[in-house]
Amino acid sequence: MARNIHVVPHNNKWAIKKENSKSVVSIHNLKSIADKKARILAKKYKVELIIHRKDGVIQDKDSFGNDPYPPKDTVF
Repeated sequence: MARNIHVVPHNNKWAIKKENSKSVVSIHNLKSIADKKARILAKKYKVELIIHRKDGVIQDKDSFGNDPYPPKDTVF
């Protein structure tokens, strides 16, 4: 099973990491660049993307895989 992808602060830059891994996939000067590249990886591996704020708190999540709790569509 593939591991989720995280965008986390890393020495005044932004790192892309796989969940439960100490190693970094890549490091970027801008959060927006890290986000774009992390989305590509999350889509490729069909996993969840977790974006963190500068203080490390989770800011946003996007699921690109088999979401066990997909949103329910509203029928009008």
